[in-house]
Amino acid sequence: MVGTYYGRMTDLTISVHVTPRATRDEVVGWKEGELRVRLRAPPVEGQANESLRRFLAKQLGVAALAVEIVGGATARHKRVRVEGLIADEVRARLPG
Repeated sequence: MVGTYYGRMTDLTISVHVTPRATRDEVVGWKEGELRVRLRAPPVEGQANESLRRFLAKQLGVAALAVEIVGGATARHKRVRVEGLIADEVRARLPG
């Protein structure tokens, strides 16, 4: 996780490994500094990316607009930026 702090607001980037077409949406846990997530959505026409954004926003308790995929849009390994949280908050709110 990489975080940059701007006063009270934060800009945190996390590495996420996504497994699409899973039986359910779930956070598997952290492995080697990377969050592992399974999603029901297929990796077609951005469906898995949108599902990831909304799923992480719900898990973290932030607005969907606060979660943005900033790298790896067509890959399983992605970089996701989350606004408004620090690293400790992200780890506390995500299981695993």
